Amino acid sequence: MNARASVVTDALDGMLAASGGRLVRLDAYPDIRVVLRADWDRSRVALISGGGAGHEPAHAGFVGEGLLTAAVSGEVFTSPTVDAVLSAIIAVTGEAGCLLIVKNYTGDRLNFGLAAEKARALGLKIEVVIVGDDISIDNAPQPRGIAGTLLVHKLAGAAAAAGLPLAAVKARADDAATHVRSLGLSLTSCAMPGVEREERIAPNEVELGLGIHGERGSRVIEFAEADHLVAQVAAPLLERLSPADRIVLVVNSLGGTPPIEMSIVMAAVARTELAAHVEMVIGPAEMMTSLDMRGFSLTALVLDEERRAGLLAPSESAAWLSAVRFVQPHTISAPELHDAPSISPSDDPAVRRLLAAATALLKQTGPELDALDAKVGDGDAGSTFAKIADAIAAQVDRLPLGDQAALMTALGHILSRIGGGSSGVLLAIFFMAAGAGLKQDPSFPSALRAGLKRMQDYGGARRGDRTMIDALEPAIDELVAGGGLREAARAARQGADKTRSMIKARAGRSSYVPSASLSGVPDPGAEAVARVLERLSAVSG
Repeated sequence: MNARASVVTDALDGMLAASGGRLVRLDAYPDIRVVLRADWDRSRVALISGGGAGHEPAHAGFVGEGLLTAAVSGEVFTSPTVDAVLSAIIAVTGEAGCLLIVKNYTGDRLNFGLAAEKARALGLKIEVVIVGDDISIDNAPQPRGIAGTLLVHKLAGAAAAAGLPLAAVKARADDAATHVRSLGLSLTSCAMPGVEREERIAPNEVELGLGIHGERGSRVIEFAEADHLVAQVAAPLLERLSPADRIVLVVNSLGGTPPIEMSIVMAAVARTELAAHVEMVIGPAEMMTSLDMRGFSLTALVLDEERRAGLLAPSESAAWLSAVRFVQPHTISAPELHDAPSISPSDDPAVRRLLAAATALLKQTGPELDALDAKVGDGDAGSTFAKIADAIAAQVDRLPLGDQAALMTALGHILSRIGGGSSGVLLAIFFMAAGAGLKQDPSFPSALRAGLKRMQDYGGARRGDRTMIDALEPAIDELVAGGGLREAARAARQGADKTRSMIKARAGRSSYVPSASLSGVPDPGAEAVARVLERLSAVSG
């Protein structure tokens, strides 16, 4: 941010700059923060909502055709002033009148309410709808308005866009507010701009039913896997449904939950009993947030023909997501790959012993190699090598251990299927090219050199670029020169150790890492090659 005082105005300016001219602001800005449609002609019922900032993209993100006419913003988690709401009303209200959609918080009710009374005194037709969709507290006399407010925006917006009179628009909004229910859960509180986060939620705990202003949850539950936590949120919504009810479900991020985790939440929802009632879904996405809170909320609206039609009516804004038909995840059969050669298993006790030693080492050193890679790359090198080792060990009895060419090819196919990442693919190329080389030339060292060349052709790395090639190439050179595994292992170790002093990588993820972070740290791929050859040398005697 630039300064705490300008957080909200800067954020709204950014939204205006990215709106393509569809949104404008009142010229009393920044003291009065009102974002409105640039094309509004006052011929239809206007819809206004708003509240404190910090819930982005709500509320200005939902200004547009078929949704809000204007959004009024206060400071972060602070209701807008009466004058700001009144300015918005006067700016957009014509003969058709205006509907204020207000979340059920005292500050919002008072400021929007007084602005409505002042507007009525000016002769404007004003109606107000209060939304209280939060079900976190049983029998709460004043349930809070949270993400369900967005569905009220949509259904009232569809009615206003259809040209219905103010009374009918208000009736649609009241109906939506009556039938919408929401519940949230979070792993963390939120951090106010310029203020250190209050770490009140322990790492092994989760708050259920907390508010969108960082209010404490209605209860604390034990941290658990995603399916269990999502079920804790879905169950109270399910209890409020009759067996025949069909719903639209909003799957909302509270701001700090990354998209991959929100997709996990969506998958978990599909495994709950609530899923049997879900006809349409909106999200998963950030819609009504609480700054950077690491959590989510679920909102259910019971559908009837009128509500269903309103949800599917055309609308357009920066942040609204159309409701889509909910379907359980399903798959189709993957095509069979016929590129793998037909292999007859065979045995060679010496080769089996070497393979067992290499795979055991890679599984054992996976965490250590990951730790090295975390310093110079993306932290998954050891996991990748361990995954490869697991796959090879699981299939060892089906491998042609007695046929070097066939074995190299088979290893290449295993790696191409499960290796993933650049290391796995490069090694797959290496083994497959080596296998093809052995069919042309029975010299094993020459075949390894052919595999190395093909790896370099596709990967683009050379010796000195700080990759596994810094250990692999000198080891192969020793074998080609007539040396054995001991000499190859020694050369690989020297090559791997040299990478510690290479402060500039020219290939791989390390090429994006500052030189200071590379100094003294060996390349994880080169280190893996050196360790494997050292183990093979020891096993072979």
